[in-house]
Amino acid sequence: MKNNIFTLLIILTVLSCKQKTEPKILSKAEVKVIKKDTFLCTNGYDFPVGKPDSKGYYNAQKFTENEHLGEDWNAVTGGDSDLGDPIFAIANGYVSFAENIQGGWGNIIRVVHHNNENDLVESLYAHCDTIYVKEKDYVTKGQQIGTIGNNDGQYLAHLHLELRSTIGMPVGGGYSSNTEGYLNPTEYIKNNRK
Repeated sequence: MKNNIFTLLIILTVLSCKQKTEPKILSKAEVKVIKKDTFLCTNGYDFPVGKPDSKGYYNAQKFTENEHLGEDWNAVTGGDSDLGDPIFAIANGYVSFAENIQGGWGNIIRVVHHNNENDLVESLYAHCDTIYVKEKDYVTKGQQIGTIGNNDGQYLAHLHLELRSTIGMPVGGGYSSNTEGYLNPTEYIKNNRK
């Protein structure tokens, strides 16, 4: 019974996540610019809320919990109390996408980060109430890029954060047993602080 309910929850989540548009994949030229531009090199990672150490927030649904491909960050005060709170770029990067894709995602921001040795990582911030950046913007670690939302009341306010080792993947449904191309955000941030 529990497995059937869980399976139904995943199916409903995926169905509700139909997007208006699928973010484009970065061109080879864009990737080349990102890899060459030293401004884009990260200088470490911080958490996207309660900067820099997530003060006043907790990870309400962790990576791989219930096959979750990201993390859901909520204020410790609960409910919609964090609606409109700032979302910060976790590291220096290049905004590859920033718009409302509707469905279960709403406003999303995707940022590509360039680590040393030509390693690229992408962060995805979902359910944003407001987006403060646009495609092709450069952002710095700790810069406010948006605010926490609830996707027009579909959920209680929270930030859904994904971290991907493969850039340009489809947005997807947010849940899957296949974690190929995804990273544990908290673990990655903690292991790559400066």
